[in-house]
Amino acid sequence: MKRLPPLLFWFAVILFITMIGVIGFMLVEDFNFFDALYMTVITITTIGYGEVKPLSLAGRMFNICFIITSFATFTYALARLTRYIASGEMQLYFKNRKLMLSLNHLNGHVIICGFGRNGQQAGQTLKAHKVDFVAIDHTEGNIDDYVAHDPHLLYLKGDATNDEVLKKAGIERAQSLICALPTDADNVFVVLSARSLNPSIHIISRASHASSVAKLKKAGANNVIMPDKIGGTHMATLVSKPDVVEFIDYLSGEEGESINIESVAYDKLPPEIRDASLKAIMDWKKTGVNCIGIKHKNGKFLINPPDDTVVSEGMKVFVLGTRIQIHKMKHNVGEE
Repeated sequence: MKRLPPLLFWFAVILFITMIGVIGFMLVEDFNFFDALYMTVITITTIGYGEVKPLSLAGRMFNICFIITSFATFTYALARLTRYIASGEMQLYFKNRKLMLSLNHLNGHVIICGFGRNGQQAGQTLKAHKVDFVAIDHTEGNIDDYVAHDPHLLYLKGDATNDEVLKKAGIERAQSLICALPTDADNVFVVLSARSLNPSIHIISRASHASSVAKLKKAGANNVIMPDKIGGTHMATLVSKPDVVEFIDYLSGEEGESINIESVAYDKLPPEIRDASLKAIMDWKKTGVNCIGIKHKNGKFLINPPDDTVVSEGMKVFVLGTRIQIHKMKHNVGEE
């Protein structure tokens, strides 16, 4: 059985004591409900107002037993309830309840395990592209720092290696999971758990050591990222091709407000343009986006494909355009 929240528990205790008094006075003294309630309240609160009518011997015996058994319990329950409200625990309870209700309604979202520097950067990028995500971290400082400037963050304070925490984050309904925990061993454990809980989820994991890449892929990660390696390559490329890298950063980062790159899978295309040429697909309800590449079923990419390329099952089309153009295109194919 689920444990009652403290607020409901102490209310239930007070209500139970009150019900005992009301039922007792109604049975022993034949009081009506209101008179029995009045006698119960003045008895357990020790206010000392006059009795509704003189009590019989049986009524006095019941009242003595009721005072002895209920006063201490009622006082303690009232004190605990007052403390619960005054200390802010009630506000925290309703806040957590609101978070859990929001999590239960999520579908097709992203889960970020580990909300340090890498996790927060991933969260900012997802937010810029309007992708729902849930952050999981057991370090309160990481969550609190982010919530300070984004109070709408959906998060869970807990250990991402715990299956129950992943289930609370909606792992069965999530489309992707990002493992950004500081240690490779923890990332391997999360990848294994996530893959067993949701076999179809797309998993991206970070790795600190090259030796961990193969282990993470064996555990079930679709992609493994080494932040240090990427950072070094990025800095070196900025030296040799600064304009190109800055342009790519503009497209893929938060600054790319007006430009976006999107992929459209074959099964998302309307039936009338499936197995058609690329030109026919791009001309269908034209929105101004441009095709910059195609991914074949075998995983190979074709950059700037010719117009007569036939888009068949298992392929994906990559398009470039403004955010408005991309939105119109996704609306045309029924993704929004």
